[in-house]
Amino acid sequence: MTYQSTEKPFAIFHEHPDWFKPLFAELERRGIPYVRLDAARHLFDPAETQSPYSLFFNRMSPSAYLRGNEQGIFYTLSLLAHQQRLGIPVINGHQAFTYETSKALQLSLLASLGLPYPKARVINHPSQAPAAAQGLRFPVVVKANIGGSGAGIVRYDSPQALADAVAAGEVNLGIDQTALVQEYITARDGHITRVETLGGKYLYAIKVYTSGESFNLCPADICQTTGGVELVRNACAIDAPKNGMRVEAYTPPREVTEAIERIVQAAGIDVGGIEYMTDDRDGQLYYYDVNALSNFVADAVNVIGFNPHARLVDFLEKKAKLNLQEA
Repeated sequence: MTYQSTEKPFAIFHEHPDWFKPLFAELERRGIPYVRLDAARHLFDPAETQSPYSLFFNRMSPSAYLRGNEQGIFYTLSLLAHQQRLGIPVINGHQAFTYETSKALQLSLLASLGLPYPKARVINHPSQAPAAAQGLRFPVVVKANIGGSGAGIVRYDSPQALADAVAAGEVNLGIDQTALVQEYITARDGHITRVETLGGKYLYAIKVYTSGESFNLCPADICQTTGGVELVRNACAIDAPKNGMRVEAYTPPREVTEAIERIVQAAGIDVGGIEYMTDDRDGQLYYYDVNALSNFVADAVNVIGFNPHARLVDFLEKKAKLNLQEA
């Protein structure tokens, strides 16, 4: 399918300066008209009855507050509901972004599906953290409900360390004043696994090796394979050399991919990544992060053998074409 210049453009709604360059390059290669919408500075008219776009792709990040763009996060929920009301395809729409912006809701989803996750309690005031940690295995982490890119996660190695931090006013629950108090898991073999999905189905998986000192496991920021091969520099985000992470392709067991497909389908996530790890203490597999902002691994062709952005644009084209046929 080839788009004509007379057709309405795709809208790509985002605020991160680097993550989506490969997506833009693929759209431009195919000659598909699109507009980039700045999620940090945007407006809409609730009275409009037609969208100027043929498709709306939500690429807003919950970590936007780290870049001074906090105002875009809650605004996005209203905008997505509006675009859906206008009847155009909205990729990673209101339901998906609701899960993206609530780690507490993610755990409730996992619980409803009967899937294992690290034990946690949800709090809305720092004073509740010590009580929430009772019965959990230490170390624990206090994890902001709205985070992204590892933001808002602090590890405490003992009940006293947590109590002291609370007493000192050092426990920050994040921008919605809600957080998890959760058991810290030491990953077996020093890696986590991230599974990417598209259209509710398994796309690929990678093992991400990290020192365990950082909680930022963004796949677009990884620039080295486990064999020491440097990935193509223009495929990596600007700050990628700082993180020291390494990556390799991996195929998870069938029961894992099926569980992950259940997660993304239940959450309404069109394009997303689910992270899991095996606890080094007891060998238990735990799902622990649901991402509706999947930006794919850097230099994907050299890591997984194909270009996921090409398949992503295939998916977007199919969605837009189907909507035109039904209109």
